[in-house]
Amino acid sequence: MAKQSPEAWMARALALARRGLYTTDPNPRVGCVLVKHHRRVGEGYHRRAGEPHAEVHALREAGEAAWGATAYVTLEPCSHQGRTGPCAVALVEAGVAKVVVAMADPNPAVAGRGIALLREAGIEVEVGLLEEQARQLNPGFIMRMDHGRPFLRLKMAMSLDGRTAMRSGESQWITGPQARREVQRLRARSSAVMTGVESVIFDNSRLTVRPEQAELEGVELIAGRQPLRVVVDTHLRLPEAAACLAEPGRTLVATVEDREPGRRERLEAAGAEVVALPADGNGRVDLHALLRHLADVEQANEVLLETGATLAGAMLDAGLVDEMQLFVAPTLLGGDARPLFQLAGIETMAQQRGLEILDIRAVGNDWRITARPERRTKGEK
Repeated sequence: MAKQSPEAWMARALALARRGLYTTDPNPRVGCVLVKHHRRVGEGYHRRAGEPHAEVHALREAGEAAWGATAYVTLEPCSHQGRTGPCAVALVEAGVAKVVVAMADPNPAVAGRGIALLREAGIEVEVGLLEEQARQLNPGFIMRMDHGRPFLRLKMAMSLDGRTAMRSGESQWITGPQARREVQRLRARSSAVMTGVESVIFDNSRLTVRPEQAELEGVELIAGRQPLRVVVDTHLRLPEAAACLAEPGRTLVATVEDREPGRRERLEAAGAEVVALPADGNGRVDLHALLRHLADVEQANEVLLETGATLAGAMLDAGLVDEMQLFVAPTLLGGDARPLFQLAGIETMAQQRGLEILDIRAVGNDWRITARPERRTKGEK
């Protein structure tokens, strides 16, 4: 058997971690591989919150072979007692000789303490192998720990002329079944799916994961797990008969105040959870406050925004969009159809909003563009 490089072992640990892509929320996705005499003796990944971490699964598989082994872990082993015991202690007690960590844990409860504990026990520790790949695996957990808000991924479907719906609001369907399957996968990995009340009124979206449509192969999907549904509704216009209120799981309605006596009570009786948040300068729900609430109260790591031009534009204006998933269909809807974004204050070419394109690929008969907003608009110095 050919000798594997440290990069290959860490790549295996990252592949294991990806198996928890849809299930570990609100915990990070983590994988671990134990290697001794150039041979894998144990491996594991974190499957879901409250269950053993990746290191524990790997140690259980390795048994006594863990003594003197090298552990490749995609995230710094935890050093605190949570719902499970500290993994750094487990590695010390198992007698591993070396731990290679892809990235330090941004969680303030860990923040280097796991690495320090290992080194104090005489274990050699290396940090930073395939770090960028490890960071890409947990963008939401890192964002929540570093900045106190979830990672916001904006998904939109549009025609080739940049339109998302007819003037009447009709929008089903612009893209084909393969693109819609990809959207189901985006929902499945998200802590929450967010939309504006206008989108619910026009489309009556369920905002749920349909596993049979996602066709999730080679991964574990918890039966019945649904991301939190979030409807941004400043004036509480959500219909009590909205389909999303009848679906399994929770629907959170973010508002500012109840403009109609008893309206909040009727929505809650219909199944909604209504939360009143501060207003921004325009009297609408403060989007920064909403994302802080989702991070602090709901422990949301990744939020998928599926909405219309107004809320999408507001999120961009607020600097809260971290990634865009734009599905482009080979069709034209015409100049009277609804645009992709409502963006105020763009009157000259110098004010245009730049995007960094990360990936473009065909999805069935459509195209998917993965992009993120540039930090500065073109023309700025």
